[in-house]
Amino acid sequence: MIITSGGRHALFGVSLGALATLSALPANADQITFVSQGGAYQKAQTIAILDPSAKKLGITINQDSIPDAWPAIKSQVASGKPTWDVVDVPTGYCLRGGEQGLLEKLDFSKLPNGAAMPEAYRSPYSVAYEFYSSVLAYSQKKYTAEAAPNSWADFWDVKKFPGRRALRNHPIATLEAALMADGVAPDKLYPLDVDRAFKKLEEIKPNITVWWTSGAQSAQLLNDGEVDMVMAWNGRVSALTKEGAKVAYTYNQGILQSTSLCILKDAPNLATAVRFLNEAVDPVHQANLPLHIDYGPANPKAFDTGVIKPERVAQLPSAPENARKQALMSYAWWSSPAGEAAEKRWVGFMQK
Repeated sequence: MIITSGGRHALFGVSLGALATLSALPANADQITFVSQGGAYQKAQTIAILDPSAKKLGITINQDSIPDAWPAIKSQVASGKPTWDVVDVPTGYCLRGGEQGLLEKLDFSKLPNGAAMPEAYRSPYSVAYEFYSSVLAYSQKKYTAEAAPNSWADFWDVKKFPGRRALRNHPIATLEAALMADGVAPDKLYPLDVDRAFKKLEEIKPNITVWWTSGAQSAQLLNDGEVDMVMAWNGRVSALTKEGAKVAYTYNQGILQSTSLCILKDAPNLATAVRFLNEAVDPVHQANLPLHIDYGPANPKAFDTGVIKPERVAQLPSAPENARKQALMSYAWWSSPAGEAAEKRWVGFMQK
């Protein structure tokens, strides 16, 4: 059974058999087990990337789904007999897993599609797979287009922009927003000045109505009018707009985040996993993904394929014009000792 995710993706219920890419191949055909996060997101990537890749490579892609794969990755590798091959997880897990010997080091001579991507989009153990953004979203009932908040400085300005606010109960992206609110340029954030970020957060903390813990909650708060502005994932807000909600968001000072593909150490189908990973970031497959869900391709060459219409390009977080307005998340910093210390400090901040 596919386990549906409670994260930034909308949910759907579907059995593993319904999702698995099972073409008419002999029982001993090349295969992999691919793991992602469930929901509408996994359904979209099945149509856009997994099925076409399986057909092109002549392989079978069996799927599993779990909201948080990190504990399972550790236990599978520790067992010495992992059953998963390729996992689609938040990029920070790929970096941490590589450092801890849980993942295969990638040979980019066998991954030409990955090798051609920007260096910031890959690591020795992973390749970016798709992008989403933490954005400033707001109620159009509360703020007119001419007087809407358009930066984190605006979010922090409770006099000029009165209203109820919500932030995520997690330091990742929230510390970046605080620093941009304090005047740090999006391309000058790292290494994060953690003391400065928490000082800025102390300033806004009394004005935060809700510290949300799930993507669904953030969208519901805005949709129900419980808050007037919120940090939210772009896909959650765009889903509301499609339903007719009077909400909007800006990519200005968004935090561009990614999931990545990585391969478990001693994966049972290693050679086939490498072939699949390269195919999964093929520009055409990547360009197909945003035709089915509101997340952006990780391979910039997807925007040169002509598959994505200009009006759709304008909506995507990783589109060149939108990416230029945002901060690119440094997962390397967050997986460093400084990043881990910031996560621990967050717990104390929330308990005050």
